[in-house]
Amino acid sequence: MTTRRTFMMSVAATGAVLTATRALAATTLSETDPQAVALGYVTDTTKADSKKYPKHSDTQMCDGCALWQSKPTDALGNCALFPGKQVHAKGWCSAWNKRA
Repeated sequence: MTTRRTFMMSVAATGAVLTATRALAATTLSETDPQAVALGYVTDTTKADSKKYPKHSDTQMCDGCALWQSKPTDALGNCALFPGKQVHAKGWCSAWNKRA
């Protein structure tokens, strides 16, 4: 016989498992991801194609972009352009825009 207390404990445990699963589901963005390719994303800003992106500067990094949604000190972080995937702090893409 299931009691209300047992039921509530199982609901709480299920919620905790789902939260942990979502956190693990965030993967690192690959340079070969179709959206990354379209935006010229690289994991290291110094590797950006200077011929294709002449306005690029090696000082432009994801952690200094207005689209960066994590702490400036994080090595990997969230970007508004790539939901569910983390980008490298020292990375770059053609959508880079200086944070205010």
